[in-house]
Amino acid sequence: MSNVEFFINKSLRFVSLLVLSMALLMPGMVFAQQARGLEYRIGPEDVLHISVWKEKDLDRKVLVRPDGGISFPLVGDIQVSGRTPLEVQDEIRSRLQRYVPDAEVTVSVDKISGYTVFVLGEVNNPGQFTLGRYVDVVQALTLAGGTTPYASERNMQILRRQDGREVTYRFDFRDIKRGQQLEQNIILQSGDVVVVP
Repeated sequence: MSNVEFFINKSLRFVSLLVLSMALLMPGMVFAQQARGLEYRIGPEDVLHISVWKEKDLDRKVLVRPDGGISFPLVGDIQVSGRTPLEVQDEIRSRLQRYVPDAEVTVSVDKISGYTVFVLGEVNNPGQFTLGRYVDVVQALTLAGGTTPYASERNMQILRRQDGREVTYRFDFRDIKRGQQLEQNIILQSGDVVVVP
């Protein structure tokens, strides 16, 4: 075998290995890309720790009410559900400026109870799942114990309430098992319902 043939064979093996590696990494990359676009959104029943530097009376934990609001001294009622901790922190700082100039406010989520998804239908353990991290559809199905033998894996749906209306996403589990159409394995938002007919 000549040096040129040896070099071409080596190059082809390298390219084949590179293509195979990319194919194996793609599902994880899709999930990571979706997750980067999702900052945690506060939900009802979450517990927030709000503190104002050098103000002991303004350091407390507050429970997010079912209506998505909280009450905080000198700030009053503020709507926090669906917002990020940073957005809430900025609004509290802004409202406090009148009483505490240059206030240094910190808002952190002390207890996550607001991220809840539901899995219904032909799964082994249907129900409500309150989680401390984001999950995609396949992970939610796993939490529900997987599908029963009677499940229609090609006709699953994800129901989501968005801007006051119901949105439906189609999900074909058979495609996912074959490593195809992976973009349909979306990260679920709080309140999403996975329906397995």
